[in-house]
Amino acid sequence: QLQLVESGGGLVQPGESLRLSCAVSGFTLDRYTILWFRQAPGKEREKVSCIQDWGGVYTFADSVKGRFTSSRDNAKNTAALEMNNLKPEDTGIYYCAAEYGGNCLIGRDTYWGQGTQVTVSS
Repeated sequence: QLQLVESGGGLVQPGESLRLSCAVSGFTLDRYTILWFRQAPGKEREKVSCIQDWGGVYTFADSVKGRFTSSRDNAKNTAALEMNNLKPEDTGIYYCAAEYGGNCLIGRDTYWGQGTQVTVSS
């Protein structure tokens, strides 16, 4: 069974950091691109970043550039999103998704995790 499980979310204060993990099972990660999305309350889902199967990294959300970093460990079948200097506007549910190949676009065959809540509040 193909599965992605996010973890690492929580409640933090502004300026603090979190590291989200995306554990993959049922397939080997090395041929998949991992994308990170988030959805804030009352807003549409937003693509945050993408790390391609070969390791290329793209950040799509301007508001997180310089603060969020994507990484992957194919040997451990995991990906991560390091989030620093968190702001209240980063609050939302964060999802990882896996797309076969090197495309940073989601499609019909994209696999999704269940999401993890990140809340940034003082």
